[in-house]
Amino acid sequence: MSDRSDRRRTRSGAAVRPASMPAAQFKARCLELMDRVRETGVEYVVTKHGKPVAKLVPHTDAERRPFFGSAKGTVLRYDRPFDPIDGEYEIDRD
Repeated sequence: MSDRSDRRRTRSGAAVRPASMPAAQFKARCLELMDRVRETGVEYVVTKHGKPVAKLVPHTDAERRPFFGSAKGTVLRYDRPFDPIDGEYEIDRD
């Protein structure tokens, strides 16, 4: 994974590397860090023995589309939907 994929951008456009902290420190300050992430948007990388194992990032709601009507506009054109489809099927065999 490249170094750039772990970086976010500030309002000025500068790249910011997520803060890194050992798992033991994260465990002791977890609730405080979750509040800080929610309020400021800062990200944290949790490490074990110096290697990254988890990343704490702000939650964003995915765009939700309603189920009914979600396929609207996906069928481009079908002029005669009740015409039989050409082909041979098992039901036609005797």
